[in-house]
Amino acid sequence: MKNITLDITKASCFLAEGAVAAFVPKVKAAQEALENGTCPGNDFLGWLHLPSSITPAFIAEIQACADVLRQNCEVVVVAGIGGSYLGARAVIEALGNTFGWLIQDGKNPIILFAGNNIGEDYLFEMTEYLKDKKFGVINISKSGTTTETALTFRLLKKQCEAQRGKEEAKKVIVAVTDAKRGAARTCADKEGYKSFIIPDNVGGRFSVLTPVGLLPIACAGFDIKALVEGAQDMEKACGKDVPAGENPAAQYAAVRNALYQSGKKIEIMVNYQPKLHFVSEWWKQLYGESEGKDKKGIFPASVDFTTDLHSMGQWIQDGERTIFETVISIEEPEKKLLFPSDEENLDGLNFLAGKRVDEVNKMAELGTRLAHVDGGVPNIRISVPRLNEYYIGQLIYFFEIGCGISGNVLGVNPFNQPGVEAYKKNMFALLNKPGYEAESKAIQERLAKEG
Repeated sequence: MKNITLDITKASCFLAEGAVAAFVPKVKAAQEALENGTCPGNDFLGWLHLPSSITPAFIAEIQACADVLRQNCEVVVVAGIGGSYLGARAVIEALGNTFGWLIQDGKNPIILFAGNNIGEDYLFEMTEYLKDKKFGVINISKSGTTTETALTFRLLKKQCEAQRGKEEAKKVIVAVTDAKRGAARTCADKEGYKSFIIPDNVGGRFSVLTPVGLLPIACAGFDIKALVEGAQDMEKACGKDVPAGENPAAQYAAVRNALYQSGKKIEIMVNYQPKLHFVSEWWKQLYGESEGKDKKGIFPASVDFTTDLHSMGQWIQDGERTIFETVISIEEPEKKLLFPSDEENLDGLNFLAGKRVDEVNKMAELGTRLAHVDGGVPNIRISVPRLNEYYIGQLIYFFEIGCGISGNVLGVNPFNQPGVEAYKKNMFALLNKPGYEAESKAIQERLAKEG
């Protein structure tokens, strides 16, 4: 099978001659530091060779658990935040029927995502929806105390037990958590839930190919074996001994860092398939949380084209030239739909009659790319043969290894997130959480002064 491919010609042409090549030694050194475990954050490198370490027995265990949920649930709620849900949602939304939540055909459970916000209306409406449903829960949290997820899981646990009885509920509540520590582990052991381990050396945003992502994806009815195979093949294609000119992740890291050095501070992830919206959301977390440190980092943004050409298109075409685009292009759609002819032709579109809708979309993609390049926007193009499990697996690993390399080239620790803790400290102080008495007093005094 073909691999996804990378075209950087419409990006490198905006750079001085040799600018990308100048980053190749840095990229090579960065990848060697990952491989040798000598880079910052080297205790979180478990994702690096995760695909090739996944065994058929492990996949079978995940699938068996998913089958229990599939057979006993109309709805499965995935409770998690950040990397604990975005990867799974990206894959499920990309591969699923766009209107699947309206089509309850009895073949696959509806997958809902919660625990990623503290919206009271959202949670109330979800619990109302679940009142007459046979539902199960996948609780994804290493600690079990992350506010958004813990709050949601408490609600869901109580409701599931009330509707199904405590013993039956135990069969449809699964914990994906730490091996030994934390509230979620204690709860799972006490209640007797089936559980899977989040490896200590894999951070949340790199965890799609652990049970964090694989279990919800399998519950949705998708082929996790093919997903892993795609990631395994991309792991080989991006291996440390692959020459930089043939290694797509090395090329991606080199060109985006060269663009950043030249003043391009914003990378816009572009897709022309609505199903890829959450792939972009996952990518934004992966790169934003990994690179945005020490007052450095490319700002990751995203748009859904052609929709956003009618809103953000003007700014991208003519706004400040501090941006570049990375376009995910799907070569062949999974479905076929021809544009019809109309006798009256009031819309003047009969010239498209008989063409596939995807041909129109492809010309919109090409026309936009030409216009944006003419407007001074460097373009990177990632070509994906099909939107299926195998190629999504490739895409996931490509972005993960590209991120690890790129963050090391940038000179930051790509695997920590110290800035995420700042809001939590303030929130706990404002809520008078036990243990935060001094912080509570200080923040109340500050707010009184600020009026």
